Amino acid sequence: MYPPSPAAAPFTSADGAPDGHLTAVAAVDLVKVYGTGDTAVRALDGVTVGFARAQFTAIMGPSGSGKSTLMHCLAGLDTATSGRALLGGTDLTVLSDKVLTKVRRERIGFVFQSFNLLPQLTAEQNITLPLDLAGRTAERGLLARLTEVLGITERLKHRPSELSGGQQQRVALARALVSRPEVVFADEPTGNLDSRSGAEVLSFLRNSVRELGQTVVMVTHDPAAAAYADRVVLLADGRIAGEIDRPDRASVAEALQHLGNQR
Repeated sequence: MYPPSPAAAPFTSADGAPDGHLTAVAAVDLVKVYGTGDTAVRALDGVTVGFARAQFTAIMGPSGSGKSTLMHCLAGLDTATSGRALLGGTDLTVLSDKVLTKVRRERIGFVFQSFNLLPQLTAEQNITLPLDLAGRTAERGLLARLTEVLGITERLKHRPSELSGGQQQRVALARALVSRPEVVFADEPTGNLDSRSGAEVLSFLRNSVRELGQTVVMVTHDPAAAAYADRVVLLADGRIAGEIDRPDRASVAEALQHLGNQR
């Protein structure tokens, strides 16, 4: 009902390697198995999919479909059993832990449902922390632009406990974007926010793609959140089940219902 289009994985070579000019991150025949023997769970079952540069993509599927596992493997937060997880031309599955940590810090931005801010640091210190760890200096112009657009300029000297949930998530967004990463992974970024704050966060992610050329890959269960994306990739039982281009809330909800009925 929702077959992948040719644009779903812009691969060009015979071995499935992505065209780095088009694809920011990609999975090639990615398999993830948890456990062994009779208790083994195949969370990803040979997934091949590409995520285009300067595009906002949502990953969706029923509970247990493998969407979070896919994102975690692509982000280098989990280890694949087999296959490749490619960031540009870099295969994350063959890197040492030390190199992988450096790649995550310097080339990937993260936004999580739980914000993951350090309570002893100010908002500004939390934003610049990844750059500080990498021995880099924040671009003051970009930092000022991000904090102004996010409406947190007046809160930069405050600690997380002095900020609302929406403000904390905006700090996390600024932290993810200030290093100009190749891709931002967002895992249920509005899950702990009220509807108004959630809409503001999603609008900013949308605008970061349009205005900054950012690549965003978001896992969500919410059709309303997915409607902010350029494209939705659907998973079911650890496999790609289709995609929706230019999604709206109704088309996403229909697709999820269809997948649920097939289980």
